[in-house]
Order: sequence, then C-alpha cells, then structure tokens
Amino acid sequence: MRIHTCYFCSSPVYPGHGLTFVRNDSKIFRFCRSKCHKNFNRKRNPRKVKWTKAFRKAAGKEMALDTTFDFDKQRHRAVKYDRELMGATIHAIERVTQIKEKREAAFYKNRMKDSKAKEKARDLRELEQNISLIEPAAAALKDQAQLNVSASKQKDAAAKEAPSSMVLDQ
Repeated sequence: MRIHTCYFCSSPVYPGHGLTFVRNDSKIFRFCRSKCHKNFNRKRNPRKVKWTKAFRKAAGKEMALDTTFDFDKQRHRAVKYDRELMGATIHAIERVTQIKEKREAAFYKNRMKDSKAKEKARDLRELEQNISLIEPAAAALKDQAQLNVSASKQKDAAAKEAPSSMVLDQ
C-alpha cells in the first residue's frame, strides 16, 4: 500500500482518497481534498498559504533540514523478503520516529524561548506607552489602603474610650 503526499499541502493521501490530476505532459498531481485542488487551480503558491506544511517550513515554524528526513525517501528497489531484515527495519523505523519527535520538541521549545522574550519586550513597550492607564488604578489602590488604615485607627480609638463592662472581678 503506497501512501502519497498531497501536491499542495503535503499531507498524506491514502489509497481511495483525494483527487488525481494528470497534466498533458503526464505529470501527476495528487490532492488530499478539494480545498487543495481549488487552490492549485487558482495558481496559489503553497509557501504563501499559511495552513500548508510548505509555509510552516519556509517560515521556520517546522524543521526543514534534519537527517531523519532521509529515512522517508522512497527506494525503488525490490528487496528479497527476509524476516530478520524486516524485524530490524521495523525496529529502526520506531527508533527514527522517537528521535524525530525529540528533535521536533526541542526545535519547538527553542523557537518558543525566543518568542517569549519578544512578547515580554512588546509588553514592556506597551506598558511604557500607556502608563497613564495604570497610574490612576495604582493611586486608587493607595487611597483605599489609606482609608482602611484610618478606619482601623478609629475602631482602636473607640475601643480604648469605651470602658469594658465585661471585666471579671475576682
């Protein structure tokens, strides 16, 4: 069973799914859904359409170069069946998948580290530009704190002035 990739968005196209367009020069284009086929007919560039894998790789959102991608290549060579070779191949596929996932996670974490710094800088810049919006709120909090202190002083003074009738004589 051969799983093809969509010409436009690079997602997998399983047997019996999608559309196939064959141009007059015998070039075959496979599409996963009509959305990709319509965008292809409108001559849109997949690197400029934000939901495609081509855009994500071109924009640096996904790994573009890695040695694990070499294992995805098709080899057009018939190999005689060997049980041990198949077992070793399946084990290698699992190992490559694990390595690829770890590298993608590290790539994402590294990319997000830079974005957090940019977001913090943007927030500080916005705070400096709109500090007038925050100062009145801080002043209101300060006034509220002063009211609370004065109210507690009044309660203490009232408690000292009133004689306590609850004092027990022994």
